[in-house]
Amino acid sequence: MTSRWLRIGIPALLVLIWLVGGSIGGPYFGKVDEVATNDQSSYLPSSADATQVNDRLADFTGSDAIPAIVVVTGDGALTAEQLSALQTVADDLAAIDGVSGTVSPPVTSDDGDAAEIYVPIAADADIDTVVTALRATLADALPGGTQGWVTGPAGFTADLVEGFLGIDGLLLIVALAAVFVILVIVYRSPLLPILVLVTSTFALCVALLTVWWLAAAGIVVLNGQVQGILFILVIGAATDYALLYTARFREAIGSGQGRWPATLTAWRGAVLPILASGGTVIAGLLCLLLSDLATNRALGPIASIGIAFSVLSALTFLPALLALVGRAAFWPFIPTTGGVGIPDDLSKPVRGLWPRQARVISRHARTVWIVCTVVLLVAAAGVLQLKADGVATSDLVLGASDARDGQEVLAEHFPGGSGSPVYVIVPEDDLAGAATVLTAAAGIDAVAVTSSDATTGQATVTVEDGQAVLGDVVPGQTPTATVSDGDVLLVATLADEADSAAAADTVRALRTSLDDALGDGTALVGGVTAVDIDTNDTSIRDRTLIIPLVLAVILVILMLLLRAILAPVLLIGSVIVSFAAALGVSALVFDHVLDFPGADPAVPLYGFVFLVALGIDYNIFLMTRVREESLAHGTRRGILRGLVATGGVITSAGLVLAATFAALGVIPILFLAQIAFIVAFGVLLDTFVVRSLLVPALAYDLGRRIWWPSRLSRPGGAHNSGRTDAVSPVGAPEGRSA
Repeated sequence: MTSRWLRIGIPALLVLIWLVGGSIGGPYFGKVDEVATNDQSSYLPSSADATQVNDRLADFTGSDAIPAIVVVTGDGALTAEQLSALQTVADDLAAIDGVSGTVSPPVTSDDGDAAEIYVPIAADADIDTVVTALRATLADALPGGTQGWVTGPAGFTADLVEGFLGIDGLLLIVALAAVFVILVIVYRSPLLPILVLVTSTFALCVALLTVWWLAAAGIVVLNGQVQGILFILVIGAATDYALLYTARFREAIGSGQGRWPATLTAWRGAVLPILASGGTVIAGLLCLLLSDLATNRALGPIASIGIAFSVLSALTFLPALLALVGRAAFWPFIPTTGGVGIPDDLSKPVRGLWPRQARVISRHARTVWIVCTVVLLVAAAGVLQLKADGVATSDLVLGASDARDGQEVLAEHFPGGSGSPVYVIVPEDDLAGAATVLTAAAGIDAVAVTSSDATTGQATVTVEDGQAVLGDVVPGQTPTATVSDGDVLLVATLADEADSAAAADTVRALRTSLDDALGDGTALVGGVTAVDIDTNDTSIRDRTLIIPLVLAVILVILMLLLRAILAPVLLIGSVIVSFAAALGVSALVFDHVLDFPGADPAVPLYGFVFLVALGIDYNIFLMTRVREESLAHGTRRGILRGLVATGGVITSAGLVLAATFAALGVIPILFLAQIAFIVAFGVLLDTFVVRSLLVPALAYDLGRRIWWPSRLSRPGGAHNSGRTDAVSPVGAPEGRSA
């Protein structure tokens, strides 16, 4: 009686615990925006010039407001009546909640065809809400014959936030629907897919609950990008781990075991590969903690939390559910036979996809792995066309963007950098020297210095006889620059759009010229363009450091897991080649099919971390089973048995993971669309080429040497059955390909 109670009570208790955790975490899906931020400047390290300038702006301007630029055009030159009406519009905009400071009067362009209005938005306001109100006011209040747009930093931030709006709903619906369809097709059961999806969904709920409170406490930085990746990663990984456990449970049920013995057998068989796979992914993700970018650094622990709950759910929640349901989970196709079906004599025809694949590998191992390697290397050549050095802010949102349209109109009638200037902080004594450099710089349209004596808060500055001369001040006032801690703030208007390559070149040249003229580090250059530059440079530094580190960490884990050196090295090599091929094909698709403008420097880093860590998962699933079979049947026989045993489950897991990452493509953000394609394509490549052909064929060709220097690599190393693997299953001597 006690034993029966434990067999029912323990699973029931585990299910209850997960139901409570999921019920508490579920409502937090609608609260993510309360703790999320999409301010790019907050991602930079405190040592970056752009960060230091951003932190001090309020000392000079008296406000840390985020600018929105309203640009209005007419059918031709704006009339006096229209300009007068625009002043009323400016007053209406100033009355909107969240608008902070002075809204400028309409400023007419030199050609008279457009006007711009500067609208400062409080830094602590909900930018998306305020910009939405600005756009609604424009739509209602603009005079006849005119049209307007809201652009500038606030406009682009609002468009970015709007792009992420589908993460809570659309993304999850698409991902879960794709997984459900695949599982129904694979298992032909209505109940099992539901159990697997419940496992992954509740893992996500508890993970999100944990992450939300960490973000609320300021321990991690959560943004739409990290949020979307967390959702997909947990759904995909938890489903993968659940499928591995389900396969073991199905084998046990098929061999005639009852549901409780089958649960114990399945758990013992699945716990090591699931823990190893999850640990590998977590170790790779935690390497992101060494990143200088806060968004990369935040992804490491946030995604690791998601993977940890995925592992925990697959090893507790799903086993408990299956222990309660038993073989009914597989209805109507309840398994009746177990074991790994591979004939002793592969020289004869065999039935089934994976036994046939094993037969091909046993006959042509060397040819198979060489052809696969050559194909992957050819595909990898496309990586030379990958442009991953950053993209303009206006290109981050795919599809319609009011801010992007407004910026294009603004650039037609005003200096392209209007509303998004370059800020330069220098010692007061170096004001004239810095002004000389700025006014002489190509790409700078106008130079001013913050001054409380100026009508707009900024006084024009010129240099006469080596002295800075301020203009546009209030009559009767002595023109002086605003000084903070002995420094002054220069404001330079760019001739080109602030997020353009030309503007970036201008800012880089300015930094060099200011260092040459004033001394290294004397001038700090910030602003929107500088933030983009520092973000891209930091991201490139991060990927250069982290990619080799991830490889080293995963290599060590594989060596400990497989108790060998050669096999882990070859597995890492196969994943590297696969990643290069995925990146190469992606570069060609981005350039010649989707016509993307380029890629963020973090795209290769994220693609690498996910593909290598998750790609290694499948090799771990395969090789841990191969090692288990090799101990009983010898290496070559073990390789074929491992391939047949894991073929179906790994292929299903690969399809599921590819589908979940592909779901990221429904969010109209360039970065996520590129990650979606790279990871989805790379996972399919890993599943159908690397794991199914390349790795088993290479391992079969090498034979027991694959386990060097462990005991399995020596004759007699397969100690469980007494086999020495001196002869392969098809009669080829050990050490040679059959």
